[in-house]
Amino acid sequence: MGEHWALGPAAGSSLLLCSALLAVGCALGLRLGRGRSAVERWVLAWLCYDALVHFVLEGAFVYLSIVGNVADSQGLIASLWKEYGKADTRWLYSDPTVVSLEILTVVLDGFLALVLIYAIVKEKYYRHFIQIVLCVCELYGCWMTFFPEWLVGSPSLNTSSWLYLWVYLVFFNGLWVLIPGLLLWQSWVELKKRDYQEANSVKKLK
Repeated sequence: MGEHWALGPAAGSSLLLCSALLAVGCALGLRLGRGRSAVERWVLAWLCYDALVHFVLEGAFVYLSIVGNVADSQGLIASLWKEYGKADTRWLYSDPTVVSLEILTVVLDGFLALVLIYAIVKEKYYRHFIQIVLCVCELYGCWMTFFPEWLVGSPSLNTSSWLYLWVYLVFFNGLWVLIPGLLLWQSWVELKKRDYQEANSVKKLK
């Protein structure tokens, strides 16, 4: 039982790499958001982290999966995916559904995250359109990653350890459900406010 609570070197280095990307993302986002509200600064911090994860971690996963597979690969990022593969073995052996989703995630979601950062910093009119599209894409990616697996009884998922279940599967994937959900809500509130303001302006002109 005790081994399920042990945090080994591979897990430690993987979490450290994720933490380093988070620190870089937050630093970039907070710098880009200087002079803006606290909410907007943290939105930018998340988006910078999001883009880094898509391009650095998931981009590397796609490359490793196309030229071979994660299980037979070497290197720091390969070690991270091998560690995550202990919780979900589909990531070790180039599962076609997972790889297909990750290609879409890297190319589309990564690009949209960069466009959204630009739109926020430059206060572009299309900001919330891009934000909604990005969030829907990320929620769809989470749905298609896990629901087909759950429908067949989750043969690839290992939930025997608290680390694999609550940290790797629930926490890290849950971030890409919770935060896109909050950003969708932010866009809804902002668009509703703009519609209300425009309606009032029209009434005043009449």
